[in-house]
Amino acid sequence: MKTAQLIEHIPHVPTFKKFGRVTRVVGLMIESQGPDSSIGDVCKIHVETVNNGHQIILAEVVGFKDEIVVLMPFTSLREISIGCLVEGTGAPLEIKVGPELVGKVLDSMGNPIDGTLLPKGLTTVPTEQDPPNPLTRPPINERLEVGVKAIDGMLTVGNGQRVGIFAGSGVGKSTLLGMIARNTRADLNVIALIGERGREVREFIERDLGAEGLSRSVVVAATSDQPALMRIKGAFTATAIAEYFRNRGLNVMLMMDSVTRVAMAQREIGLATGEPPAQKGYTPSVFAILPKLLERTGTNEKGSITAFYTVLVDGDDMNEPIADTVRGILDGHIVLDRNLANKGQYPAINVLKSVSRLMNHVAEPAHKKAAERLRELYYTYDKSEDLINIGAYKRGTSQEIDEAIHYEPIITAYLKQGYLDKVTLEESVAELITISNGGAK
Repeated sequence: MKTAQLIEHIPHVPTFKKFGRVTRVVGLMIESQGPDSSIGDVCKIHVETVNNGHQIILAEVVGFKDEIVVLMPFTSLREISIGCLVEGTGAPLEIKVGPELVGKVLDSMGNPIDGTLLPKGLTTVPTEQDPPNPLTRPPINERLEVGVKAIDGMLTVGNGQRVGIFAGSGVGKSTLLGMIARNTRADLNVIALIGERGREVREFIERDLGAEGLSRSVVVAATSDQPALMRIKGAFTATAIAEYFRNRGLNVMLMMDSVTRVAMAQREIGLATGEPPAQKGYTPSVFAILPKLLERTGTNEKGSITAFYTVLVDGDDMNEPIADTVRGILDGHIVLDRNLANKGQYPAINVLKSVSRLMNHVAEPAHKKAAERLRELYYTYDKSEDLINIGAYKRGTSQEIDEAIHYEPIITAYLKQGYLDKVTLEESVAELITISNGGAK
């Protein structure tokens, strides 16, 4: 930084520090008498360890009770005691970002998980930022290749679109995200693994993402054993990193697995701060934080963030509160069907229950016509499948059903794809049109 810029910052440098003292620890919360703070500010709790050492634990201001400051730590509560000094920073959480982060795996604070130091020359940005002004968002009118036939062909995604992947556990969400990360034509991937099992982080990076995918990705991981605040910050940190690259004119692919665990972490914080439970135990703050997080992605005047958010649905119930809320915010949803997975169809995308709200704006007329044709045939077969399987339907009774029976194995073969297979958007559309016109590949 130049001398003139340093001089400009001098009036804004605080001349004194604000301190308080820990007065109470209840459950996940720390209560402190002071310092003067605002909601979202980061505080430093100075702890004397058992070995007569000194440790600083970061915590965030999440509420107030009369004149008591309520804090939630980013790490565990171990060794925090009554009287510990609480230092106010007067600022929210900030992270360092830059092109040098590509290929790295970070924690929720933006630090490399492998213990290495961050490169020098990075830019400091806050993790929580406002969404782009609606009037500055360019319309989405360009297709984005994701390299998955079922999506490129039947559920075409626009550059800057936000899509939810809805599924129960073990149906292939992480595998599908890995396929998209390896195959997409986006300039850069930002992948947030929120609330995952610790075992799955390395497995996803090595097996699903692979060296090719990691070389053009930034991964943010907050495992299930970490405090609720760290899991929430992981989602905001990944979004802030994606915003930084979008503002540099790149087309970014953001993938978050899963937004449900972000909501569960916020519910944990809300209940701990005294919020009343609303729908199925979720607190009002959960439904306030989701649009703030999800609306930050999309297009702005400089670049775009195409986002895929996985939603873990309990008992495959697509109408549970979080799934219903997220589906209403996003620009489309992809439903992974357990029945299709049980039949060995991967990715287990149910194209009849899925929709891309922008496909009509970004796909060519011939492409749209072919997709509609295959969807009609698939729907006709699905509606009559029980009659066909029990032998109650006789060939020749309905020309539409006869045609659907003929096309069903062809359509199913089209929707199947090995997780290491890469198919371009042009190849997916060409094969779709060929099938629609009566041919089969």
